[in-house]
Amino acid sequence: MSTTAPDPLATLGALPGVADAVDSVREAVDRVYGHRVMRRRSNEVTAEAALRGARGSAALSGADWNLEEVRRRTDFSGDDESQVIGAALRLTAEAGQLLSIWRQSPLRVLARLHLVAAGGAAPDDAVGRPRLAGEPVDEPLIEAPLPGADEVAGRLEGLSGLILAGSAAPALVTAAVVHGELLALRPFGSYNGLVARTAERIVLIGSGLDPKSICPAEVGHAEQGRAAYVAAFEGYLSGTPDGMAAWIAHCGRAVELGVRESTAVCEALQRGAA
Repeated sequence: MSTTAPDPLATLGALPGVADAVDSVREAVDRVYGHRVMRRRSNEVTAEAALRGARGSAALSGADWNLEEVRRRTDFSGDDESQVIGAALRLTAEAGQLLSIWRQSPLRVLARLHLVAAGGAAPDDAVGRPRLAGEPVDEPLIEAPLPGADEVAGRLEGLSGLILAGSAAPALVTAAVVHGELLALRPFGSYNGLVARTAERIVLIGSGLDPKSICPAEVGHAEQGRAAYVAAFEGYLSGTPDGMAAWIAHCGRAVELGVRESTAVCEALQRGAA
């Protein structure tokens, strides 16, 4: 008799419709990686994807700036929107530096991401650690009931255990679960949405699905709109098979739209227009 523990992420990968989403994402990613521009100018595509991904993530957190304004600005220390943009840019730059640590200590990476996002904007003792009982959370987009501090700690340990144990699940499934669970928990006092979307990016890069980080899911999440993002997230919160499948499919569509964005960047570089 087998004593192998069940793989909950692989179970999610078997939900109706999820395999189609996974295949669609894989085909889209393969196409953009096969673009001739990627042979010699992949670093430029990566840099542009990072910028556009940061802009998209910030838009979901309430700072919906024009791409060229994000590109032009150098000081993000002003009002709340400026600070959100700055946090998103810092997180995107940091994501690729944390892959090896993520595989060993996901919780350490999450703490680092919050530290980077906060950038000194929050009290020192509240930065880089899960919130304590009674501490407020500033996350304007997500209005779902907030889990208590003890529940947050337990579920973060559970999420870390899933990641460390590894899974046969496709990268899209793991990335969607990490993203959704962090949104559900909102473990920090601020910038939880930005951290959750950066963690999704780290999974997609580290899994090998998008090793050069040229498929910014954040772009796709923003393009689908805040209302669609919240509605899909409610599916995750429901915990039902249909709801979970809808959230994973939503995340898959976000990656595909990110691929479309980077394909347009490749085409512009090929024409000499970017």
